[in-house]
Amino acid sequence: MTTIAESHEVELAIGGMTCASCAARIEKKLNRMDGVEATVNYATEKAKVSYQGADVSVSDLIATVEATGYTAHEPAPPRTESVSEGEQGADEPDELRPLRQRLITATALAVPVIAMAMVPALQIEYWQWLSLTLAAPVVTYAAWPFHRAAWTNAKHGAATMDTLISVGTTAAFLWSLWALFFGTAGMPGMTHPFELTIARTDGAGNIYLEAAAGVTAFILAGRYFEARSKRKAGAALKALLELGAKEVTVLRDGREVTVPTAELQVGDRFLVRPGEKIATDGTVVEGSSAVDASMLTGESVPVEVAVGDGVTGATLNVGGRLVIDATRVGADTQLARMAKLVEDAQNGKAAAQRLADKISAVFVPVVIALALGTLGFWLGNGAGLTAAFTAAVAVLIIACPCALGLATPTALMVGTGRGAQLGILIKGPEVLETTRKVDTIVLDKTGTVTTGRMTLLGVHTADSTDESEVLRLAGALEHASEHPIARAVADGAARKVGTLPAPEDFANVAGLGVQGVVESHAVLVGREKLLTEWAIGLPAELARAKADAEAAGRTAIAVAWDGQARAVLEVADAVKETSPEAIRRLRALGLTPVLLTGDNEAVSRSVAAEVGIAPDQVIAEVLPQDKVDVVKRLQQEGRSVAMVGDGVNDAAALAQADLGLAMGTGTDAAIEAGDLTLVRGDLRAAADAIRLSRKTLGTIKSNLFWAFAYNVAALPLAAAGLLNPMIAGAAMAFSSVFVVGNSLRLRGFRAADH
Repeated sequence: MTTIAESHEVELAIGGMTCASCAARIEKKLNRMDGVEATVNYATEKAKVSYQGADVSVSDLIATVEATGYTAHEPAPPRTESVSEGEQGADEPDELRPLRQRLITATALAVPVIAMAMVPALQIEYWQWLSLTLAAPVVTYAAWPFHRAAWTNAKHGAATMDTLISVGTTAAFLWSLWALFFGTAGMPGMTHPFELTIARTDGAGNIYLEAAAGVTAFILAGRYFEARSKRKAGAALKALLELGAKEVTVLRDGREVTVPTAELQVGDRFLVRPGEKIATDGTVVEGSSAVDASMLTGESVPVEVAVGDGVTGATLNVGGRLVIDATRVGADTQLARMAKLVEDAQNGKAAAQRLADKISAVFVPVVIALALGTLGFWLGNGAGLTAAFTAAVAVLIIACPCALGLATPTALMVGTGRGAQLGILIKGPEVLETTRKVDTIVLDKTGTVTTGRMTLLGVHTADSTDESEVLRLAGALEHASEHPIARAVADGAARKVGTLPAPEDFANVAGLGVQGVVESHAVLVGREKLLTEWAIGLPAELARAKADAEAAGRTAIAVAWDGQARAVLEVADAVKETSPEAIRRLRALGLTPVLLTGDNEAVSRSVAAEVGIAPDQVIAEVLPQDKVDVVKRLQQEGRSVAMVGDGVNDAAALAQADLGLAMGTGTDAAIEAGDLTLVRGDLRAAADAIRLSRKTLGTIKSNLFWAFAYNVAALPLAAAGLLNPMIAGAAMAFSSVFVVGNSLRLRGFRAADH
């Protein structure tokens, strides 16, 4: 009798990874285990593992990771998830502090060492010993993470960029020690003159301390800025979970008791007052109100709810008092499920394979083999031990690329700095990789293409009725209401007619509108049904205006006073003035715009027509999980997808997309889930962001090319024993200066509207 092995899934937190090749090695080791399928994400430092059968356990998976030279630990139990999240957040600054301390130490000590080596005027009588004193802490303390990683890699027969940095800096330092104590470099008054000649030397008078200290400082700078961007990987989940209400008023034995939301149980009845967030998913058992669910559903118009209607946790009660029966709590709520969607989408992303790490997989072993070959060749040709070691060490020193440490961080710092000036925040280097491949841009509607606020867009009056009088009377009555549609009418009326009169009498008619007395007129403002209850019908021209407005996806509001229908007002979420121009610019970049929204079909098609998006590129009435599915479907069609959004409902889709652009005017969850943040809330900035990202990526790639090109070109000279230390120093300095200069060109980037 055969049994089907039960499948399990687990997520492990991985520690000790220093580059993308580490993630690849762990993944390979895990996948070699029977019945195990694993993906390791370097960016989020997590491994997602599925395994079958009783022969494999979580402890076996952890043991395999540890045997590979890294750390792993099990996820916290579900009930303490929120606590561990908080603890993790508290620990985050401590992760960066040691790295920051090493960087500050390396920079402060390396600068004078490099200056003395490169400027003969600074070479005082015992300058070489001062250099040794300053460089020693850099090569030992500051470079310790590279040495530790290199040792771990060596134990497992692997080599990464850490290996090259460690071997190169150690070789340069040890050779300098030998030259100072046993060669002629320690003699008082020794100098490194600027002699740009190619000649064989025995190396006894040469020190390479500036190379050892400089490389360490440069590479540490790159690691520090990378670590800072990686820290934000889990912030989307934190922002999502913080959206929920922290406390809730529960009705127990006829009394109101305030308790933390975490203590809420299924079946509890809780109270939500106007302006408060709904604590968890449930059903209304008492009261009626309007609920603003735009941040979860994307629906721009608040939803009217009454007894028997379902409501979602983290949405906002903008109307009356509600009593709700809790139906789902904790991990079962829609908000928690959305947080899980974001996490799955983040972990599903391929780790950013840095070009330097890809090349290092081949480059590092080749360089070490070349150094050993050079040593053996010169020893075999009777050149002497000193000359042979000089040539071998020269190979390691010139192969350890100073400029490589600058290539990514300088371009990134200049590019992101310029972006920040233009209202574009780029999260990290891995973001840039996808920008040049993106061919489809998915746009959320509410708050992205549109303003996200209800606005008075049109006034249709009956014969002989003055528009300003309609606005004055309707605006005065609506000004007394807190409903978002009422506020839109009141604000629009105040802009057009100025000061509004105070109503003499006012009443809110739940779900229908408002009624009252203004300037001795009995005024009704609301749905057509409200007028019908007072036996007032719409004349033909107003009925037509109402039908046309609703066909265009707008909300039509009837206005009547003194027993007669006077006007129909059109209210809708207005398109931003800059959106049509933004769509044109995105098309010019070779992108196909797609409108994706939770709003209804009529509204969506109307907005798409206004901004210039084709009708067949409109996908409306989608739930948050459906947005993720739409992005996945587009990706499965072979498209590289960018997503622009601003709401909580967009967070998971932003994380799933190849490139997520979050509007800075939106929610924290969307901003944290996005790869790029557009501070201005102007869709034109999306086109600028993609242009800037592509230009920054191009700069990084050209920097990496030149960083390697100088070193590769100089390797034959080093192997031939012809590399004068000053030529090596000059080549390194020139490659670094070139990389910095190339990066600084990004400061000239201009937004298209400038």
